[in-house]
Amino acid sequence: MRLLIADGGATKTEWILLENRLVKYRFVTNGFNPNYAPVSAFENVLRSDFPASFPVEVDEIRYYGSGCAAEDNCVLVKTAIQKRFPRAEVAVTHDLMAAAHATLGRNLGIACILGTGSNSCLYDGNRIIGQGISLGYLVGDEGSGCHIGKEVVRSFFYEMMPEELCRQFDAEYGLDRGSFVNRLYHDAQPSKYLASFSRFAGNHQDHPFIKDLCTRCFNAFIDSFICRYDGYSSLNVSFVGSVAYHFQAILRDALNERGISVGQVLQSPAEGLIRFYTSE
Repeated sequence: MRLLIADGGATKTEWILLENRLVKYRFVTNGFNPNYAPVSAFENVLRSDFPASFPVEVDEIRYYGSGCAAEDNCVLVKTAIQKRFPRAEVAVTHDLMAAAHATLGRNLGIACILGTGSNSCLYDGNRIIGQGISLGYLVGDEGSGCHIGKEVVRSFFYEMMPEELCRQFDAEYGLDRGSFVNRLYHDAQPSKYLASFSRFAGNHQDHPFIKDLCTRCFNAFIDSFICRYDGYSSLNVSFVGSVAYHFQAILRDALNERGISVGQVLQSPAEGLIRFYTSE
């Protein structure tokens, strides 16, 4: 029995092949989000990015993908996969289910994504029964890398950042307003550009100014994506994503201050998905 699991993001996709519940292959390819790229790009990934020694056939494929909340997108992705693996049983779902399976397994709780973007869901141990409203980086994505990066760069240009941090930020990025605005409005992926400034916050998260900035971002996430669920304070709240992982001390403090129980905090869903499928 060969089961292929995919954690599909817009930038990269991690693939894990389990054979009789043992990891046989694990590799990374280019990513794909059907909201931003044509399906031909994904077909090229399936055709060209896999290792030459990868088995020709697998029995089952479980694909968790960004942009796969919409049924039409799931159909596009599934069709592309079945062209590459015509004999496989293929199931496609969105990345929130990956977060739920990876962190909650078969238990009730709230699963959250905090990476470049943000979202959450209420999971009953089998299916998602409630979901956050994701409005994207222009309006939403509270608590995300994009949100934190936006607040960092805003505080720099608005001269709200402490002088010692301003000097370090200027030395690292050398930004002027004109070049920043030009890049922001012409970059192919502005959310990732804004999120790149969250690295500065990560490197200085012990500074009181940065800690307060991040705490405000995480409180906005809590208000928008956790407090929306009835009984949230009694539920296990778990996270996947680079922001949750690298800022987890500040995140945990913000959650604990609100009386919210923190479960797992994983940088990516991969290890949790392996546990989920090998414990069946």
